Amino acid sequence: MKATEIRKGMVVRVEGELYRVMPCSTSPRETGAAWSRRACGACGAARTRRSRFRSEDEVEKVMLESKSMQYLYHDHHGYHFMDTETYDQVALADDVLGDTMSYILPESTVLMEWIEEKPVGVELPAAVDLKVVETAPGIKGATASAQRKPATLETGLVVQVPSFIDEGEVVRVSTQDGSYLERAK
Repeated sequence: MKATEIRKGMVVRVEGELYRVMPCSTSPRETGAAWSRRACGACGAARTRRSRFRSEDEVEKVMLESKSMQYLYHDHHGYHFMDTETYDQVALADDVLGDTMSYILPESTVLMEWIEEKPVGVELPAAVDLKVVETAPGIKGATASAQRKPATLETGLVVQVPSFIDEGEVVRVSTQDGSYLERAK
């Protein structure tokens, strides 16, 4: 595919290695072809690579397979998952998953991404519902447009919530940027 078609989250092969595309920027040039700068995280490793592509450059997009897996627990080996059909278990290192696990509760079922029979990550939904376990007391009469305050969620993730949110409430959080969206129904 053309380099201009590269999007965040895709997996591409660059010089024989697999990379997941991270947030990036495109810049038009006053003369000549436009170029785009891409930050790519190596699949299954903590390395990153910054690449610069011209709009006419070709890159190889790698197709991902998905398997339904249950998140079991975390220890010094990483995050452990179990295939819900075969009961096989696999562990992914902390640096492979990054902050992804801030949105997943133990015993949750997730779609794990695989490339060439190797697990490389977890596919997150657009938003998740998590319980507030610690925050300052709510203020009576506060509205959604009022100031925000930090709240610690059940996974340890800290998000800014409106001041009317109390401990014990369930809130919906965007997995794209970790922002509060709304109270969960």
